[in-house]
Amino acid sequence: MQPNLSDITGRIFQIKTEKEFQELALEIFRFQSEENLIYKKYIHQLGRDSSSVNTIEQIPFLPIEFFKAMSVMTSKSVPEIIFTSSGTTGAERSHHDVADVTLYEKSFRNSFRLFYGNPTDYCILALLPSYLERQGSSLIYMMNDLIQKSGQVMSGFYLDNHDELAQTLLRLKDSGQKTILLGVTFALLDFIEKHSMKFPDLVVMETGGMKGRRKEIIREELHAVLCHGFGVAKVHSEYGMTELLSQAYSSGDGIFKSPPWMRILFRDTNDPLNMIHGSQTGGINVIDLANIFSICFIATQDLGKEHFDNNFEIFGRFDDSDIRGCNLMMG
Repeated sequence: MQPNLSDITGRIFQIKTEKEFQELALEIFRFQSEENLIYKKYIHQLGRDSSSVNTIEQIPFLPIEFFKAMSVMTSKSVPEIIFTSSGTTGAERSHHDVADVTLYEKSFRNSFRLFYGNPTDYCILALLPSYLERQGSSLIYMMNDLIQKSGQVMSGFYLDNHDELAQTLLRLKDSGQKTILLGVTFALLDFIEKHSMKFPDLVVMETGGMKGRRKEIIREELHAVLCHGFGVAKVHSEYGMTELLSQAYSSGDGIFKSPPWMRILFRDTNDPLNMIHGSQTGGINVIDLANIFSICFIATQDLGKEHFDNNFEIFGRFDDSDIRGCNLMMG
Protein backbone atom coordinates (compact mmCIF):
# COMPACT_ATOMS: atom_id res chain seq x y z
CA MET A 1 0.00 0.00 0.00
CA GLN A 2 1.32 3.43 -0.99
CA PRO A 3 2.00 5.73 1.97
CA ASN A 4 0.07 8.95 2.39
CA LEU A 5 2.83 11.41 1.47
CA SER A 6 0.85 14.49 2.46
CA ASP A 7 0.39 12.96 5.91
CA ILE A 8 4.09 12.11 6.17
CA THR A 9 5.31 15.53 5.05
CA GLY A 10 2.90 17.14 7.50
CA ARG A 11 4.39 15.14 10.37
CA ILE A 12 8.06 15.92 9.63
CA PHE A 13 8.09 19.31 11.35
CA GLN A 14 5.75 18.24 14.14
CA ILE A 15 8.16 15.72 15.70
CA LYS A 16 8.41 16.16 19.48
CA THR A 17 9.79 12.86 20.81
CA GLU A 18 12.47 10.31 19.98
CA LYS A 19 9.74 7.71 19.41
CA GLU A 20 8.05 9.93 16.82
CA PHE A 21 11.38 10.49 15.03
CA GLN A 22 12.23 6.78 14.95
CA GLU A 23 8.79 5.79 13.67
CA LEU A 24 8.72 8.40 10.92
CA ALA A 25 12.32 7.70 9.87
CA LEU A 26 11.54 4.00 9.43
CA GLU A 27 8.31 4.80 7.59
CA ILE A 28 10.19 7.07 5.17
CA PHE A 29 12.96 4.46 4.82
CA ARG A 30 10.42 1.88 3.68
CA PHE A 31 9.06 4.37 1.16
CA GLN A 32 12.47 5.42 -0.20
CA SER A 33 13.87 1.89 -0.32
CA GLU A 34 11.18 1.13 -2.90
CA GLU A 35 10.58 4.47 -4.65
CA ASN A 36 14.13 5.83 -4.89
CA LEU A 37 15.53 3.52 -7.55
CA ILE A 38 19.16 4.51 -6.96
CA TYR A 39 18.80 3.81 -3.25
CA LYS A 40 16.90 0.58 -3.93
CA LYS A 41 19.71 -0.66 -6.18
CA TYR A 42 22.35 0.41 -3.65
CA ILE A 43 20.62 -1.57 -0.89
CA HIS A 44 20.43 -4.58 -3.21
CA GLN A 45 24.15 -4.28 -4.08
CA LEU A 46 24.92 -4.31 -0.34
CA GLY A 47 23.01 -7.57 -0.04
CA ARG A 48 20.64 -6.03 2.47
CA ASP A 49 16.97 -6.85 2.91
CA SER A 50 15.06 -3.65 3.59
CA SER A 51 12.27 -5.60 5.31
CA SER A 52 14.74 -6.61 8.04
CA VAL A 53 15.49 -3.00 9.02
CA ASN A 54 13.78 -2.28 12.34
CA THR A 55 15.92 0.50 13.87
CA ILE A 56 17.49 3.66 12.44
CA GLU A 57 20.94 2.21 13.18
CA GLN A 58 20.21 -0.62 10.72
CA ILE A 59 19.31 1.75 7.87
CA PRO A 60 21.85 1.75 4.99
CA PHE A 61 23.19 5.26 4.30
CA LEU A 62 23.79 6.32 0.71
CA PRO A 63 27.29 7.75 0.09
CA ILE A 64 27.04 11.45 -0.64
CA GLU A 65 29.07 11.03 -3.87
CA PHE A 66 25.96 9.76 -5.64
CA PHE A 67 24.77 13.37 -5.78
CA LYS A 68 27.66 14.13 -8.14
CA ALA A 69 26.87 11.49 -10.73
CA MET A 70 23.12 10.94 -10.51
CA SER A 71 19.77 12.57 -9.86
CA VAL A 72 18.94 11.18 -6.43
CA MET A 73 15.14 11.41 -6.34
CA THR A 74 12.14 9.21 -5.72
CA SER A 75 10.84 7.76 -8.96
CA LYS A 76 7.77 9.98 -9.42
CA SER A 77 9.44 13.25 -8.42
CA VAL A 78 10.22 16.12 -10.76
CA PRO A 79 12.77 18.80 -9.74
CA GLU A 80 11.26 22.17 -8.89
CA ILE A 81 14.70 23.63 -8.20
CA ILE A 82 18.26 22.27 -8.42
CA PHE A 83 20.83 23.26 -5.81
CA THR A 84 24.51 22.82 -6.66
CA SER A 85 27.62 22.67 -4.53
CA SER A 86 30.48 25.15 -4.84
CA GLY A 87 33.16 22.51 -5.44
CA THR A 88 36.72 23.27 -6.40
CA THR A 89 37.91 24.34 -9.83
CA GLY A 90 37.56 21.48 -12.29
CA ALA A 91 35.89 19.19 -9.75
CA GLU A 92 32.55 17.56 -10.39
CA ARG A 93 29.84 19.34 -8.40
CA SER A 94 27.06 17.80 -6.40
CA HIS A 95 23.53 18.64 -7.40
CA HIS A 96 20.42 18.20 -5.29
CA ASP A 97 17.25 17.93 -7.34
CA VAL A 98 14.54 19.27 -5.03
CA ALA A 99 10.96 18.28 -5.86
CA ASP A 100 9.26 20.54 -3.31
CA VAL A 101 11.15 23.68 -2.31
CA THR A 102 8.52 24.49 0.32
CA LEU A 103 9.95 21.63 2.40
CA TYR A 104 13.30 23.41 2.37
CA GLU A 105 11.65 26.68 3.34
CA LYS A 106 9.73 25.05 6.19
CA SER A 107 12.92 23.35 7.37
CA PHE A 108 15.21 26.39 7.55
CA ARG A 109 12.48 28.72 8.82
CA ASN A 110 11.50 26.33 11.61
CA SER A 111 15.17 25.70 12.47
CA PHE A 112 15.92 29.40 12.68
CA ARG A 113 12.95 30.01 14.96
CA LEU A 114 13.90 27.01 17.09
CA PHE A 115 17.50 28.14 17.66
CA TYR A 116 17.31 31.94 17.34
CA GLY A 117 13.68 33.08 17.47
CA ASN A 118 11.77 35.24 15.01
CA PRO A 119 13.78 36.65 12.06
CA THR A 120 11.93 39.96 12.54
CA ASP A 121 13.88 40.43 15.78
CA TYR A 122 17.17 40.60 13.88
CA CYS A 123 19.04 42.55 11.29
CA ILE A 124 20.50 39.72 9.20
CA LEU A 125 23.73 40.31 7.28
CA ALA A 126 25.34 37.78 4.94
CA LEU A 127 29.01 37.95 3.94
CA LEU A 128 29.08 35.22 1.31
CA PRO A 129 31.19 36.30 -1.68
CA SER A 130 32.05 32.83 -2.95
CA TYR A 131 28.36 31.85 -2.90
CA LEU A 132 27.09 35.05 -4.49
CA GLU A 133 29.54 34.59 -7.36
CA ARG A 134 27.79 31.46 -8.65
CA GLN A 135 24.32 30.08 -9.31
CA GLY A 136 22.41 27.36 -7.48
CA SER A 137 23.47 27.91 -3.85
CA SER A 138 21.01 26.58 -1.28
CA LEU A 139 22.69 28.80 1.33
CA ILE A 140 21.98 31.93 -0.72
CA TYR A 141 18.37 30.79 -1.14
CA MET A 142 18.02 30.37 2.64
CA MET A 143 19.70 33.64 3.55
CA ASN A 144 17.74 35.61 0.95
CA ASP A 145 14.52 34.32 2.49
CA LEU A 146 15.60 35.07 6.09
CA ILE A 147 16.83 38.54 5.09
CA GLN A 148 13.43 39.27 3.56
CA LYS A 149 11.66 37.83 6.60
CA SER A 150 13.69 40.04 8.93
CA GLY A 151 12.07 43.12 7.44
CA GLN A 152 15.02 45.26 8.54
CA VAL A 153 16.10 47.92 6.07
CA MET A 154 19.79 47.26 6.75
CA SER A 155 19.56 43.48 6.32
CA GLY A 156 21.29 42.27 3.18
CA PHE A 157 24.18 40.61 1.34
CA TYR A 158 27.77 41.80 1.13
CA LEU A 159 30.29 40.78 -1.50
CA ASP A 160 33.59 42.68 -1.09
CA ASN A 161 32.19 45.98 0.20
CA HIS A 162 33.77 45.60 3.63
CA ASP A 163 33.83 49.33 4.41
CA GLU A 164 30.07 49.53 3.98
CA LEU A 165 29.59 46.41 6.13
CA ALA A 166 31.75 47.86 8.90
CA GLN A 167 29.74 51.10 8.90
CA THR A 168 26.49 49.13 9.01
CA LEU A 169 27.68 47.02 11.94
CA LEU A 170 28.73 50.10 13.92
CA ARG A 171 25.33 51.73 13.32
CA LEU A 172 23.56 48.58 14.43
CA LYS A 173 25.74 48.36 17.53
CA ASP A 174 24.99 51.99 18.45
CA SER A 175 21.25 51.46 17.95
CA GLY A 176 21.15 48.30 20.09
CA GLN A 177 19.63 46.28 17.23
CA LYS A 178 19.99 42.50 17.56
CA THR A 179 22.16 41.44 14.64
CA ILE A 180 23.37 38.23 12.99
CA LEU A 181 26.36 38.25 10.66
CA LEU A 182 26.66 34.98 8.77
CA GLY A 183 29.74 34.56 6.66
CA VAL A 184 31.97 32.10 4.90
CA THR A 185 35.10 31.65 6.99
CA PHE A 186 37.70 33.24 4.71
CA ALA A 187 35.50 36.33 4.17
CA LEU A 188 35.05 36.87 7.93
CA LEU A 189 38.82 36.66 8.38
CA ASP A 190 39.41 39.06 5.48
CA PHE A 191 36.92 41.50 7.03
CA ILE A 192 38.39 41.65 10.53
CA GLU A 193 41.93 42.16 9.21
CA LYS A 194 40.88 45.70 8.31
CA HIS A 195 37.79 46.25 10.43
CA SER A 196 38.36 44.84 13.90
CA MET A 197 35.64 45.98 16.30
CA LYS A 198 34.05 45.40 19.68
CA PHE A 199 30.43 44.31 19.18
CA PRO A 200 29.81 41.87 22.08
CA ASP A 201 26.09 41.37 21.32
CA LEU A 202 26.71 40.49 17.66
CA VAL A 203 25.96 36.90 16.62
CA VAL A 204 28.87 35.95 14.36
CA MET A 205 28.10 32.73 12.49
CA GLU A 206 30.62 30.98 10.29
CA THR A 207 29.56 28.48 7.66
CA GLY A 208 32.97 26.80 7.41
CA GLY A 209 35.35 26.40 4.53
CA MET A 210 38.18 28.47 3.15
CA LYS A 211 37.11 27.66 -0.46
CA GLY A 212 40.78 27.59 -1.45
CA ARG A 213 41.21 31.27 -0.47
CA ARG A 214 43.17 30.71 2.73
CA LYS A 215 45.07 27.99 4.53
CA GLU A 216 42.79 25.79 6.62
CA ILE A 217 43.19 26.24 10.38
CA ILE A 218 41.73 24.32 13.29
CA ARG A 219 38.40 25.45 14.71
CA GLU A 220 39.74 26.57 18.10
CA GLU A 221 42.28 28.86 16.45
CA LEU A 222 39.75 30.18 13.95
CA HIS A 223 37.16 30.98 16.62
CA ALA A 224 39.76 32.66 18.82
CA VAL A 225 40.74 34.95 15.94
CA LEU A 226 37.11 35.75 15.12
CA CYS A 227 36.19 36.34 18.78
CA HIS A 228 39.05 38.82 19.09
CA GLY A 229 38.27 40.50 15.76
CA PHE A 230 34.58 41.07 16.50
CA GLY A 231 34.85 41.44 20.25
CA VAL A 232 32.47 38.56 20.95
CA ALA A 233 32.64 35.78 23.54
CA LYS A 234 31.60 32.92 21.23
CA VAL A 235 31.36 32.22 17.52
CA HIS A 236 28.29 30.43 16.20
CA SER A 237 28.39 27.95 13.33
CA GLU A 238 25.98 26.52 10.77
CA TYR A 239 26.26 22.94 9.49
CA GLY A 240 24.47 22.38 6.23
CA MET A 241 25.22 21.21 2.73
CA THR A 242 23.79 21.12 -0.77
CA GLU A 243 22.58 17.56 -0.34
CA LEU A 244 20.52 18.38 2.77
CA LEU A 245 17.40 20.46 3.32
CA SER A 246 18.07 20.93 7.05
CA GLN A 247 20.79 22.58 9.10
CA ALA A 248 22.32 22.10 12.53
CA TYR A 249 23.59 25.07 14.53
CA SER A 250 26.27 25.69 17.14
CA SER A 251 26.07 28.57 19.60
CA GLY A 252 29.73 28.14 20.51
CA ASP A 253 32.65 25.77 21.11
CA GLY A 254 31.86 23.82 17.94
CA ILE A 255 29.09 21.79 19.59
CA PHE A 256 26.15 21.41 17.17
CA LYS A 257 22.52 20.59 17.78
CA SER A 258 20.09 19.37 15.13
CA PRO A 259 16.39 20.21 14.80
CA PRO A 260 13.99 17.42 15.79
CA TRP A 261 13.61 16.11 12.20
CA MET A 262 17.38 15.74 11.68
CA ARG A 263 19.72 13.29 13.37
CA ILE A 264 23.46 12.62 13.23
CA LEU A 265 24.81 9.09 13.55
CA PHE A 266 28.42 7.94 13.43
CA ARG A 267 29.94 5.09 11.48
CA ASP A 268 33.17 3.21 11.99
CA THR A 269 35.83 4.76 9.74
CA ASN A 270 37.13 1.28 8.87
CA ASP A 271 33.74 -0.42 8.56
CA PRO A 272 31.23 2.07 7.12
CA LEU A 273 28.25 -0.23 7.68
CA ASN A 274 28.91 -0.39 11.43
CA MET A 275 27.52 2.37 13.67
CA ILE A 276 29.50 3.54 16.71
CA HIS A 277 28.60 5.42 19.90
CA GLY A 278 30.41 7.39 22.57
CA SER A 279 33.44 9.62 22.25
CA GLN A 280 35.04 7.69 19.40
CA THR A 281 35.66 9.65 16.19
CA GLY A 282 33.58 8.41 13.27
CA GLY A 283 32.19 9.26 9.88
CA ILE A 284 29.06 11.42 10.00
CA ASN A 285 25.83 9.90 8.73
CA VAL A 286 22.87 12.26 8.48
CA ILE A 287 19.17 11.52 8.68
CA ASP A 288 17.32 14.51 7.25
CA LEU A 289 13.61 13.75 7.05
CA ALA A 290 12.99 16.90 4.99
CA ASN A 291 14.73 15.02 2.14
CA ILE A 292 11.70 12.78 1.66
CA PHE A 293 11.66 13.23 -2.14
CA SER A 294 15.41 12.67 -2.57
CA ILE A 295 17.15 10.59 0.13
CA CYS A 296 16.96 11.06 3.90
CA PHE A 297 19.88 8.78 4.77
CA ILE A 298 23.28 10.13 3.69
CA ALA A 299 26.83 9.05 4.53
CA THR A 300 28.85 12.28 4.38
CA GLN A 301 32.61 12.85 4.01
CA ASP A 302 32.79 14.54 7.42
CA LEU A 303 34.36 13.25 10.61
CA GLY A 304 33.08 13.97 14.09
CA LYS A 305 31.93 12.54 17.39
CA GLU A 306 28.74 12.53 19.39
CA HIS A 307 28.04 14.42 22.60
CA PHE A 308 25.15 14.01 25.03
CA ASP A 309 21.54 14.78 24.05
CA ASN A 310 22.12 14.26 20.30
CA ASN A 311 24.69 17.06 20.15
CA PHE A 312 27.76 16.53 18.01
CA GLU A 313 31.14 17.92 17.00
CA ILE A 314 32.78 18.11 13.56
CA PHE A 315 36.50 17.56 13.00
CA GLY A 316 36.80 17.96 9.24
CA ARG A 317 36.84 15.72 6.17
CA PHE A 318 38.16 12.27 5.46
CA ASP A 319 41.68 12.43 4.03
CA ASP A 320 40.45 10.21 1.20
CA SER A 321 37.49 12.38 0.30
CA ASP A 322 35.80 9.83 -1.96
CA ILE A 323 34.07 7.27 0.20
CA ARG A 324 34.59 3.79 -1.11
CA GLY A 325 31.39 1.91 -1.83
CA CYS A 326 30.01 4.41 -4.28
CA ASN A 327 31.71 2.38 -7.02
CA LEU A 328 29.30 -0.45 -6.32
CA MET A 329 27.03 1.10 -8.91
CA MET A 330 29.39 3.20 -10.98
CA GLY A 331 31.62 0.53 -12.40
